[in-house]
Amino acid sequence: MLALIPAPLRNQSWFTIVLLIAMAGFGATILYSAAGGSFSPWAGLHIARFSLFFVMAIVISYLPEELFKFASLPVYVIILLMLLGVEIIGQVGGGSQRWLSLGFMRIQPSELMKPAIVLAIARFYDVLPRGDIRSFAAIWPLLVLMGMPAALVLLQPDLGTTITICVGAITVAFLAGLPMRLFVGAGIMVAITAPLAFFFALEPYQQRRVTTFLNPEEDPLGSGYHITQSQIAIGSGGISGKGFLNGSQSHLDYLPEGHTDFVFATMAEEWGLIGGFAVIFGFFLLLRWGWNLAIKAPSRFQKLCAGGLTMTIFLYAAINLMMVMGLAPVVGIPLPFLSHGGSSMLTIMICVGVLMSIDRQIRNTPAAGFRSF
Repeated sequence: MLALIPAPLRNQSWFTIVLLIAMAGFGATILYSAAGGSFSPWAGLHIARFSLFFVMAIVISYLPEELFKFASLPVYVIILLMLLGVEIIGQVGGGSQRWLSLGFMRIQPSELMKPAIVLAIARFYDVLPRGDIRSFAAIWPLLVLMGMPAALVLLQPDLGTTITICVGAITVAFLAGLPMRLFVGAGIMVAITAPLAFFFALEPYQQRRVTTFLNPEEDPLGSGYHITQSQIAIGSGGISGKGFLNGSQSHLDYLPEGHTDFVFATMAEEWGLIGGFAVIFGFFLLLRWGWNLAIKAPSRFQKLCAGGLTMTIFLYAAINLMMVMGLAPVVGIPLPFLSHGGSSMLTIMICVGVLMSIDRQIRNTPAAGFRSF
């Protein structure tokens, strides 16, 4: 019976496809409620963007590994030039200069750098001879490839995206086999320099985000307002929530950015702890799938890409969830598939498309014997 199904359909990761559609559909439901029971202005656009980028991910999934290898460094350079263009002619929004206008749309190059840095560094360690992995030749290109975009993004300023770019790059380096002492030493250096960075490298509003995270009650109507209202919304949802379209924090505009950065709080108020666990479990399944790909991938390049891209998706979800719960400073990271936003969804679906390409190639390798679940 299975042989009657065409191979292109049979080799799709249908569980992952259904999971993505379910999460994006739930996100559209939340945005519909956040707008007071209307598809405008967020839910309808969310569905349209997901549909477009989902098709893009499917197309990416059919691309061969050789094309990703060939394009990884040129794409990295193009996005790096776009980041430089942001500093020169970029548009300002929300107090930050992060966007380039293409006429028909605005694009945030720093978002595109998240998967690009993973592919570029994976390609570097793929061509690096195994014997050089513990030499200086394995370190300085990593610092250059990671440092240039990180510095440009930090100038925008966008601390959250800078952290995501760096962690994605470091994850690939760790999986490539760099000595553990380097990561331990880097961690100690970060711990030592963090207080200096707080006073001399962070903008005043970024400093306020850190102090607000440590003590949001100090200024509940000012810098602590976002976290305070988010915690109220999440707590008021209880076990089963107030019910669809019955959230008060978002509908009465007490919760800022309830359709973007704090969409989880909007959801938790109406769907409660049950809805929160459902969202977290959805991300767990998606990340488990990605990590399985990193373990089973037949080539070094695929393993590094799968690990780095899975970490990128994890950072999106983990930082956002910790942020809205008051467990991390507010850094402006959206929640994948639920938050309203084009650049972030484009980035996530690029990551998913590459992972689906790796999944397809694993499924076409009989010796792998791979099944996602």
